[in-house]
Amino acid sequence: MATKLKGTLHYDALTTAIYATDASVYRRLPLAVAYPKDAGDIKLLIQFAKQHGTALIPRTAGTSLAGQCVGEGIVVDVSKHFTKILDVNERAKTVTVQPGVVRDALNNYLKPFGLFFSPNTSTSNRCMIGGMVGNNSSGTTSIQYGVTRDKVLELQTILSDGSDATFKAISKEDFLRKTEAHTLEGHIYKTIYNELSPKEVQQKIRDNFPKPEIHRRNTGYAIDELLKYDVFDGGLDGFNMCQLLSGSEGTLAFTTQITLQLDDLQPKESLMIAAHFNSIEDCLNSVALVMQHNLYTCEMMDKTILDCTKHNKTQQQNRQFIVGDPQAILMCEVRSNSLTDVQTQAEELIKSIETSRLSYAMPVLVGDEIDKAIELRKAGLGLLGNIIGDTKSAACIEDTAVALPDLANYISDFTRLMDGHGQKAIYYAHAGAGELHLRPILNLKTEQGVADFRTITTDVAKLVKKYQGSLSGEHGDGIVRGEFIPMMIGEENYQLLRRIKTAFDPDNLFNPGKIVDAFAMDEALRYVPNREEPDIETLLDFSASLGILREAEKCNGSGDCRKLPEFGGTMCPSYRATRNEKDTTRARANTLREFLTNSDQKNKFNHKELKEVFDLCLSCKACASECPSSVDVASLKAEFQYQYQKENGTSFRTKLFANNNKWNRLGSKIPQLTNFFFKNGLTSYIIKSSLGISKNRSLPLISNKRLDRFIQEQTNQEVKQNYIKTVYLFNDEFTNLLDTPIGIDTIELLQALNYEVKFTKHQESGRAFLSKGLLEEAKKLANENVAIFKDLISKDTPLIGIEPSAILSFTDEYLKLADDKNSAEIISNNCFLIEEFLQQEIKLGNITAEQFTKEAKTIKFHGHCHQKALRNQSSSFDVLNIPENYKVTIIPSGCCGMAGSFGYEEEHYEVSMAIGEQTLFPAVRNASSDIVIAANGTSCRHQIKDGTQRDALHPVTVLRRALL
Repeated sequence: MATKLKGTLHYDALTTAIYATDASVYRRLPLAVAYPKDAGDIKLLIQFAKQHGTALIPRTAGTSLAGQCVGEGIVVDVSKHFTKILDVNERAKTVTVQPGVVRDALNNYLKPFGLFFSPNTSTSNRCMIGGMVGNNSSGTTSIQYGVTRDKVLELQTILSDGSDATFKAISKEDFLRKTEAHTLEGHIYKTIYNELSPKEVQQKIRDNFPKPEIHRRNTGYAIDELLKYDVFDGGLDGFNMCQLLSGSEGTLAFTTQITLQLDDLQPKESLMIAAHFNSIEDCLNSVALVMQHNLYTCEMMDKTILDCTKHNKTQQQNRQFIVGDPQAILMCEVRSNSLTDVQTQAEELIKSIETSRLSYAMPVLVGDEIDKAIELRKAGLGLLGNIIGDTKSAACIEDTAVALPDLANYISDFTRLMDGHGQKAIYYAHAGAGELHLRPILNLKTEQGVADFRTITTDVAKLVKKYQGSLSGEHGDGIVRGEFIPMMIGEENYQLLRRIKTAFDPDNLFNPGKIVDAFAMDEALRYVPNREEPDIETLLDFSASLGILREAEKCNGSGDCRKLPEFGGTMCPSYRATRNEKDTTRARANTLREFLTNSDQKNKFNHKELKEVFDLCLSCKACASECPSSVDVASLKAEFQYQYQKENGTSFRTKLFANNNKWNRLGSKIPQLTNFFFKNGLTSYIIKSSLGISKNRSLPLISNKRLDRFIQEQTNQEVKQNYIKTVYLFNDEFTNLLDTPIGIDTIELLQALNYEVKFTKHQESGRAFLSKGLLEEAKKLANENVAIFKDLISKDTPLIGIEPSAILSFTDEYLKLADDKNSAEIISNNCFLIEEFLQQEIKLGNITAEQFTKEAKTIKFHGHCHQKALRNQSSSFDVLNIPENYKVTIIPSGCCGMAGSFGYEEEHYEVSMAIGEQTLFPAVRNASSDIVIAANGTSCRHQIKDGTQRDALHPVTVLRRALL
């Protein structure tokens, strides 16, 4: 089969492990994973599945919460090749796409046309249109624009017999003609007609399906929507099968092309009122009130979600609008093309809320503040993964929707139900749509937790049925809710759904176990209940997560690591370059979890699959801050490398790179000769070839003078009086031997600004050892440096560093390596990048613009990944802006792609440069020659030079040259 496809088919242990899970609690190992290139490939896969009695599980981004994307057949991932936007009809306001187009990427493309695709999920920067159609996705905009089903005009599909079928709006006459065709498509139309025509059947559907005013309803197949057409004596002309296929979770046909109805861009002026409440009840009792206004967003977050944001670096920046310690916040957005009108709307909304006396604070957000609040809400589901330990929020009842008039009573009943189960539920809601993402806290590693999983879901299903609501509002039935469909719509209606499924797919090829004949909701979970928890010893200290396995288990599969460069951030640079699921943060965490849990090896890390999945990880650390669950894959990789190399040995090249400081020290004895060998075409070629370094790379040159020798000379300098402050400078191994001029600029800048710069002999940071997994050597250095600095570093005498990857080791890895945890913590709290220190001093008024030139300059700054992940770029931005006529912009560049030795290695060179080409290289190339390019990472500057032939300066050098 693999040889017949234009795309690829994989059935190795690594790929099947990666695709065994999605964003749900389920795990089913697939038979294989296919990446089809065209419709012909899909037809071949259908034929193969039919002949061999297996199934096809369609998949795009794999962010499904109900288990729609897991199964034991062949997972068909269309996110790799079915990614084209095929046509935009500006006049008709339609767009035709393939199913692997990312929702936000589509809207970026449509913006110049003044149009957008309105359904807006929390995963919109990586979820794909095919998945949105399969799930009938909704999102924050549904109260104004409707759901995906409302936007689907036409679907080009392949049916279960391999035939093509295009479903779109047709007349009643065309519908009836189709019922007479002797094809599978004709049989489908005939079945639909025969099943839904009887009046008693129609009445049972209306009596048992969720109330029609609940626009977020995905319970079973949407046969209630089909009754609206005149074919069945409804009020709408014609018929469109797309209404049925939307929300069918890929169980009826395989979609290859989608035509969508678009909307005009939202009104340009917007304000958001973030109403704060002291109780959940007060918040929910306000929903009906605020929905009397023309809202574009009405979203709710509770204290549990908000508290999770306190511990995520990215979200800390987004929660600045929060006043006090609310139990819940209701985010209400009003819009208009008139600023005056939107202000009036906001005032009227605030007046209504004030009259109710339910809210204690109502900050008004505007512009970027709204975007930050929305991002905070979007991160909510993923942030729940931050709960430490085995007890987690479980997605099972998180998608219920009721009619708005029923909301208050439903919540009252729901709260009593949860109290009866000893649960304090998490409330996270599309409140204006009557949909509540309510999650119990359960330990699904225990039999009791799994039993509660079923019992709570069953009881909530009965409650939802009482209000004729929908158990699935937008997340789909999948596995977790599929078996409750008979309860929700009645057995007769359920049997009707089964017959429709059979008409479409008589051999049950398409995504079996979902919607009809569903898998049991409490089987095939990620964890085997009551298992003996693996005992895994590590050198790095993972106790903050209760061990390395639980660190990996923090990944809930939300797929934030699949977002593309145009959506900002850094995570995940390797996925952005390859677009392979294998190269996501999610894949690495899940694969490690899979093998640490199920391996029968004495050393559970000793698997080539783990080596492969970690191979393209650049250890940028972005996942530790940008992943809502803060999964620290850089640390996972370092520990894996250490453990794997214990069993398989360490290569000569790895040892050489790890010990680069030792070899650079030797080279520094004769720098001119060393640099001759590094620059000369013949000798550099021999060096690169023998060490597996890309021939396209330039080798880093040794500085003519070592910084430690310059420092020794400084001890004889005249000592000033009345210094502003005293600092210790960490002379890292890169600055010391490769970037001495930057070190000198740092010292001269600080001294010129009247700071006392002290030095002490210390060890290298250990960054190179960390990057290569030589953790014993890194631990030794960490312990020695902590011992050296513990009696020197304090609030009054901070430790200042130049190279981010080196100095930030004190604030990250040293806390996991050092034996003296207390001292390491104290040093970490008083350890700063040079830019951070200068920024603080500027804020204190100790450094002013008057000390610098008034010459005008334009600067573009690229920040180091570790700075972005562990601190932020604002310090570099602020200090570069201190000269009053310097105009500074931050390049939204993510990772540069070098990552220490990664970009030098021959097998990684192409990926390294592809990462650079995403944003950084084009931004630098497009900058005129008079624009200063600044970068504070030594690897970043080298990558910029190799990729663009431009020299980048460290911010310290820029400032030192700007001194008067």
